[in-house]
Amino acid sequence: MELEVRHLRALCAIAETGSLHRAARQLGMAQPSLSTQLRRIEQELGGALFLRERTGCRPTPLGRVVLGRARPLVADMHALVAEARAAVADGPQLRIGSTASGALAGWLRRLRARQQEPILQMDVSANALLRMVADGQLDVAFVHEVEGCPLRVPEGLRVRVLLEREPQFVSLPADHPAADRSVVRLSDLAEDRWMVDPTVDGEWDAVHRVLRLAGINPRVLHGDYHTAASLVATGEVVTVCQPSSPSRSEAVVRRIEGDPLGVRLLLAARTEPALDAVHPELAAAYWEAARQSPAYREWLELGATGDLAPAH
Repeated sequence: MELEVRHLRALCAIAETGSLHRAARQLGMAQPSLSTQLRRIEQELGGALFLRERTGCRPTPLGRVVLGRARPLVADMHALVAEARAAVADGPQLRIGSTASGALAGWLRRLRARQQEPILQMDVSANALLRMVADGQLDVAFVHEVEGCPLRVPEGLRVRVLLEREPQFVSLPADHPAADRSVVRLSDLAEDRWMVDPTVDGEWDAVHRVLRLAGINPRVLHGDYHTAASLVATGEVVTVCQPSSPSRSEAVVRRIEGDPLGVRLLLAARTEPALDAVHPELAAAYWEAARQSPAYREWLELGATGDLAPAH
């Protein structure tokens, strides 16, 4: 059996939903058919990709390796289909690049309301997106610059600051001893495994520097955002996250005491009019997402002050 895009899409759906039942529903197929397909994929690859538990499915080490390659391939296929459909429709096309952000959904919605149909290119590397704008492959890019790790902005690009400093929070299991406080100390997480994505420009350097300054040397695993989220949910790791990240029943988002980690949010284009065309919608979408996050909203209302206190 040769792996096809539909097989990779199935693996991503299982990892995203954490359940064969929910994944089958998302894919529009029967659960027995999905289970059979998963067994065949595992036979082809020579090992189990997911651990089946009463609470659902979670990736095995082999599964995390496969998912790390499958997700960008599936995303590229989605982008290809979207671009092809937009070309057929012959509508206005705005080519947007972005690193991960909770503001994306609201931004795209606002642009569509203006009769602009964006084509979205996601990438963990802000530097890669900036190069694509400079090369004319993208019209605009929304990226984050990790504090202490300046981006390489190509000559000629116009850059506008959306937010000078966004604090980075931490996502930890809901049953973690520190989860009952709205602000946690790094020392409270010294015995935990941390997961960091080394492909995000500057993230590993910044996290390593902050942990070293705090005098702790925890075990660090490398993995992407989706893998980190699934491992936090199962109690395996803690991870740095954006303040607008939602808390869930199995994982909570908390502020780090002193806000030692931060990023600068930037919008880049080749011309000022290109920035003007999308900046208001992005700003509105960002603050909409910020207000929907209890942890971030509390931080904003406190003006970045406040003592260690029980979580609300």
